[in-house]
Amino acid sequence: MKLVQIKRKTRSENRYSQKMGRLITKVTYIKKYVAGIPVKTLHKYRETYYGEVKSCEDCQLFV
Repeated sequence: MKLVQIKRKTRSENRYSQKMGRLITKVTYIKKYVAGIPVKTLHKYRETYYGEVKSCEDCQLFV
């Protein structure tokens, strides 16, 4: 078993954007694991309807 691992996981989330309103998008998280325990989220990004990749900084999580 490796001590330090980097894993990528994709899940669907509800997001809110000023221009588009509520949207359901696939968000990919890249996390750092130490001994199987998640330590830090290195990066998260989402894929748009047109296939371009954007950072999740421009839209808020919709509750």
